[in-house]
This record gives sequence, C-alpha cells and structure tokens, in this order.
Amino acid sequence: MIGVNNVSLSIDPGEIFVIMGLSGSGKSTVLRLINRLLEPSSGRIIIDGQDITQIGSKKLREVRRKNFGMVFQSFALIPHRTVFQNVEFGLEIQGVEKKERRARIMDVIEAVGLQGYGDLPVNQLSGGMQQRVGLARALAVDPEILLMDEAFSALDPIIRNQLQDDLLEIQERLNKTIVFVSHDLDEALKIGNHIAILRDGELIQVGTPQEILGKPADEYVSAFVQGADRSKVLKASEVMQTLRISAHPKDAPRVLLKKMERSGFNGLIVIDNSRHLLGYVDLDTARQYRDQDNIDPSVYQPLETVAPDNVVRDLIQLAHEKRTPIIVLDERQRVLGVIDKSSILAALAQGDEEDETGQASLAEPVSAADIGG
Repeated sequence: MIGVNNVSLSIDPGEIFVIMGLSGSGKSTVLRLINRLLEPSSGRIIIDGQDITQIGSKKLREVRRKNFGMVFQSFALIPHRTVFQNVEFGLEIQGVEKKERRARIMDVIEAVGLQGYGDLPVNQLSGGMQQRVGLARALAVDPEILLMDEAFSALDPIIRNQLQDDLLEIQERLNKTIVFVSHDLDEALKIGNHIAILRDGELIQVGTPQEILGKPADEYVSAFVQGADRSKVLKASEVMQTLRISAHPKDAPRVLLKKMERSGFNGLIVIDNSRHLLGYVDLDTARQYRDQDNIDPSVYQPLETVAPDNVVRDLIQLAHEKRTPIIVLDERQRVLGVIDKSSILAALAQGDEEDETGQASLAEPVSAADIGG
C-alpha cells in the first residue's frame, strides 16, 4: 500500500505551510517524512541544500536536534513533570547546563502565555494550556523548522481559535518555518501562507489561500472549499478601490465644491503631495468655507485606516459603523486605496459568482466606481 505518491513541495523559510486532506490522505505521513521519522522509499528531502535521505543515523540525529521541533495533537508531555521541566526537556537531552536551560526557556514560557505556571505539574493544566507547554517545549530548542501535526484539533473551538492567534503572534516575532497539518479549512485559511491539499496520498493542489479558494484545481478541491468564509481570506488590498478623486490641502473651498459636484460625492479625502492622509472634508464644511481662500485643516475629519493585509472580516463592522470611507495605508503611511461598504459587498459577492469554467474566481479586482468619500 502506498502512503504518499510523488508529492513534491517547496516550503519557503519563515512561512506557515499547511498540509490538508481528509483522514487517510497522507498529510501526517508527509510531515513524518520531512524529518525522516518515516523513511521514504524514494525521493529527496532537502533542508538548507542538504539531502537528508543521504545521511546516516548519527548525522540525522544532529540534523533533527538542530533543525526540527515537533508539536503533536496528543500533547505528548511527561505527566509527572512540571511545566518548566517539560519545556526544558529537549535542552536537557542536548546536554545544556541547567542554569542556561532555565534562562533560555523563560523567553518561550512568556511567548506562549505560560507565565506563572512554570512550577505546576502539567497534569493539572487544561488541554489548551498543555498544548501551550508542547509548543513551548518545541520552541525552546530554537528549531529552524517547526512540525505541527493536528496540534489544535483536540481542543474546543474557543481555545483553538486563541491558540491560532497566539501562533500567528509568535510567528511574527520568531519567524520560524512551520509545517502545519490540519483537516480544518478555516484553520488553514487563517494561518497558512500556502496550503497543500492531498487526496489518497497524492498532491492535488498547492497555493495561497486566495488561490485555493479562487481557482480550485478540480471538483474535489471545489467541494473541499465549498462554504468557506471568504471574509477571513480576502485582504484589504484585494477589495480596496483606487483613490482617483481627492482633495489637496491648498484647494480652495469652491474647488472642492466643484470636485464634489462633478464626482457626485458628498465629501473628499484630503491628501498631500506625498499621498499622506490629512483627513476628510464633507460637503457641509466646504459650503461653510465657500467664500474663504482655504479650509482650516483643524476641521478635517479623521478617518479609519487599515493595513493592506487586514482581512475583510475585521473591516465589515468598521465599514458598517462609519459613514466615511476606510483608508488603506502602506508601510510608509501613504494612501494606497479606499474601502467602503459597497466595495466589500462587491468583493464578497464576486466570490459567489462563477467564471466560464464554473469555478468561483477571486483573481480579478472588483470593478466599481472610483471612491472619493
């Protein structure tokens, strides 16, 4: 019986790569092949340019200690040991001195939210806290690659969601390469930079969450992703509209009124020559200053701003509550685009439309009128 057949994956340093599939699809087998817990019958496993299928058992142990940490669904903790003793176990195996071990594990204890729990036996902790111990133990040895096999699947939804958030926060700080096995699509879409979908030991598709949802490779993947919440995947940069009509701080009020009249907008976003956001001027304010040379910047209304990678789910309530548009800013705080309720609804509705192949498409930008405010 073949467990995995002709699966070829390229995983970038510092990314979270999710392997998905139904039970028996081979996803956990792939994970265990990566560090040779299972021996491949053929093929190569290349880590930092080295094919680890060609090294002996002694060298393999060194590679595992240097490169790999592993987190299991079953926690795999030592029940009679405390949190500290479990977390330092890998360092103990490596022969690290006790004083140095304690110093090194304090950082990971804090990173995973276990402050104050260090002296407690792990069997007194909840399932969620025990999994934090498992994650801390894997991180304590400072591995280049973290292998996580259904790490959160045994937890209740609330705790699971919190640990997903914690993992993303930890990844932001530590920038590990993480290979994460999951059967939960929402989890994969939330944490994965890339997702691989397996079926019966074969690789069906690899892509970003947007590519998996927008261009499923076949009917199996289409069925797999059916009903997925696209608001968790679409990002601000993908639903924003280009800001073509705006106000400049030197525009006279009559100029602003003329711009509003031509565009049909009841207000304009004010940006300077460097495309930095200054605020928002509505129609009533422009009328009040009609006979003056300029508008006092102190009366500009503030606007909500978001980063390009903010997901739409986080913007929906914001767009509903605000009558003014939401501004997307780049890392230099320059205006990239603008979002309102209509652009969000258009993008989400587009995900339900079918292209000529009968598959939902998220690949093309939403076509909508230019937004000025």
